[in-house]
Amino acid sequence: MNSKAAASGGHSYVVVTDSTFDQEVLKATTPVLVDFWADWCGPCKMIAPILDQLAAGYAGKAKIAKINVDENPQTSSQFGITSIPTLLLFKNGVVVDKAIGAVPKKVLAGKLDAQLA
Repeated sequence: MNSKAAASGGHSYVVVTDSTFDQEVLKATTPVLVDFWADWCGPCKMIAPILDQLAAGYAGKAKIAKINVDENPQTSSQFGITSIPTLLLFKNGVVVDKAIGAVPKKVLAGKLDAQLA
């Protein structure tokens, strides 16, 4: 897998950009939960540890990706992101579910599980 996991902090998620989004998310063979976030966003920081846990727990079954909206305006605009954190769940290149705000881990796990069933 040619994903550059955010190894700097030992995270299991994948950092995607405008240029890698298509390959990492839309062409992925497993469901991908994408976190649209920014450095200045408090709720984004609150859910970061949850996303780390999900990335580790779903390794090999689903992918957790993070995209910084300030650094990647093209993708954010493409998907109509107006508030963050917004989490979009993709399956076969299509958005199949969505969550906005600091969502509990069990809610996100439930969304992932529904796509793996």
